[in-house]
Amino acid sequence: MKRLLTAFVISISVGTVLGFLFARYRWLDETLGFLVVALQTVPSIAWLPFAIIWFGLSDTSVIFITALGATWTMAMASRTGIINIPPIYTKAAQTLGTGTGFRMFFQIMVPASFPHLITGVRVAWAFAWRALVAGELIARGVGLGQNLQAGRDLGDTALILSVVFIIGILGTISDHFCFKKLEERILVRYGLAGVKK
Repeated sequence: MKRLLTAFVISISVGTVLGFLFARYRWLDETLGFLVVALQTVPSIAWLPFAIIWFGLSDTSVIFITALGATWTMAMASRTGIINIPPIYTKAAQTLGTGTGFRMFFQIMVPASFPHLITGVRVAWAFAWRALVAGELIARGVGLGQNLQAGRDLGDTALILSVVFIIGILGTISDHFCFKKLEERILVRYGLAGVKK
């Protein structure tokens, strides 16, 4: 779980910053933005050979591919959210003295783009969760992926199905009780509850 949370925080942070940069700078969006769309289609497990070469069979390899599995999704979600902010919000904020830079980003852009951001967070969590299990299939350590590997080696269908069932239950519980509740609370907090039907 520590590996998953570490990779998730990295992917959310990097993805949100990338999305903001793509939304603000058109030339960056038309160059690196295109690359991010291409990278989003590559399964994160495809990066595992590179991770093993660079970091060896370690937790760092698992964190690397787990973070990659979620970063591109979060980048595209935050880009979409920021692009869809009505221009009147930023103009009004500048008129009232918010200015530009960090204050504009945290006080205006993040709350206004939150419906897209929380969707990105929820999808990024699902991608990170899948990438973690895939990484654990090969890397060393204890985890659900290692249990899947053990079930395969032993030909134990019951063990494999049990692990798959546990993965599905944990993913559903974490989404419903963490991210869905967080989404509802923040939408109410920023007065955006009516945006989501």
